[in-house]
Amino acid sequence: MNARDPSLPMAPDEASAIAAFCDLTWDETIVPALVDYIAIPAKSPLFDADWQTHGHIERVIRDAAQWVERQPVAGLKLEIVRLPGRTPVIFFEAPATRPGGNDRDAETVLMYGHLDKQPEFTGWRHDLGPWTPKYENGLLYGRGGADDGYAVYASLTAIRALDAQGIPRPRCVGVIESCEESGSFDLPAYIDALKPRLGHIGLVVCLDSGAGNYDQLWLTTSLRGMVSGVLRVEVLTEGVHSGDSSGLVPSSFRILRQVLDRLEDSKTGELLPASFHCEIPADRIEQARATASALGDEVWKRFPWACGADGGPTLPTTTDPLDALIRRTWKPTLSVTGVDGFPEMHSAGNVLRPCTAFKLSLRLPPLVDGNVAAAKLKTLLEDNAPYNAKVTFSADGRAGATSGQPSGATGWNAPTLAPWLDAALNAASQTHFGAPCGYIGQGGTIPLMSLLQRGFPSAQMMVCGVLGPKSNAHGPNEFLHVPYGKKLTAAVAHVIAAAA
Repeated sequence: MNARDPSLPMAPDEASAIAAFCDLTWDETIVPALVDYIAIPAKSPLFDADWQTHGHIERVIRDAAQWVERQPVAGLKLEIVRLPGRTPVIFFEAPATRPGGNDRDAETVLMYGHLDKQPEFTGWRHDLGPWTPKYENGLLYGRGGADDGYAVYASLTAIRALDAQGIPRPRCVGVIESCEESGSFDLPAYIDALKPRLGHIGLVVCLDSGAGNYDQLWLTTSLRGMVSGVLRVEVLTEGVHSGDSSGLVPSSFRILRQVLDRLEDSKTGELLPASFHCEIPADRIEQARATASALGDEVWKRFPWACGADGGPTLPTTTDPLDALIRRTWKPTLSVTGVDGFPEMHSAGNVLRPCTAFKLSLRLPPLVDGNVAAAKLKTLLEDNAPYNAKVTFSADGRAGATSGQPSGATGWNAPTLAPWLDAALNAASQTHFGAPCGYIGQGGTIPLMSLLQRGFPSAQMMVCGVLGPKSNAHGPNEFLHVPYGKKLTAAVAHVIAAAA
């Protein structure tokens, strides 16, 4: 972008005023808005097939839109965009305040977030719950606040903070979706529909990511892709007496184990097909080495380990910080996230079950094509079924259901940082956190990023977030670290100012 010289730091009084503005706005309007948001079970379509009837997604979209419309940004325009049969999207536009910033070819900042949520999950602290917001010691507990309902509010606050100080900025547009936790299968259609209105994107600010700690700004350098779906093995049309049938009728669970052995070494967790791996770029290894040095054992100690056999904690797959970072960002990994075909313990009699189904989540390295991997996974799991059992793998996502082909999400490897952005990120981190910017790969998936990189190959990417240690997105006791959110908002404002 045509950037202001980031080697000239923001004046101390400007930086202080921006920080104070962000602090006050979070306290007075953002936290109350997020308290209301957390209380709404706006589960993503993959987890709530009747989302239109229930109206929860509609509610959070309307609430956020009304909040945005109340912000005193000159020339601000907002629309809730609706395509038939798809989840809605908020689109907003804030005209540039720098001279020439609204010319046809002027570069634009695109700000992204989402409002749909993961389902409840179990294990919440007795005084907490997914839809019961609680603000305690700077942490706002509840589902979705950190992942990432705060993004739309922080984006507008960063814009307002600059305008309040009279600091020039580029044109800013926002795309806030409500299908991200289902793989963003609705988003490509919206990007196509909105592309003429987006303009020439020079910088993408995505606030749907994580942080290595709460002491500095963290830039996400890569994201894994993902294939998720249901693997089902059927051997009977109904359950039968296990004493009469076992030993003759093959166990559907044992067949499923055999099928998964084609994919994963159960002793090590290593994914066996070479096509699910990729070469790790040398610069990402060096960045991981620096991050490992900074975070040390906290890379693995941050998780809530159960008590192990000897009374100590369960051990991770590795205690080497560098290896740990690589494993969770650049290595493919299989997780089983749900099961079907099993009765609850209290009603489990001596019956050989007719079927077993696992919900699989296969995380892919950033450079592996998600759709290609989904097709290969389906073939690997289904072909040559043991005992001629009925083995099916059905990938999640409306795109796959519509086309009849399995679909996956492709990961993302960030483009090389432009010198102005590298300098601006470090200046923002030093100014608002008192430490340099950190660089870290993330193991999660944001389908938008690969989509935007293909659509806007020259754009720079600022992918950040508030999901730091123990914030536990998707799990119990999820929280938003509000002090970090305040500083991140001010840092975003700082970088947008540098882009002007």
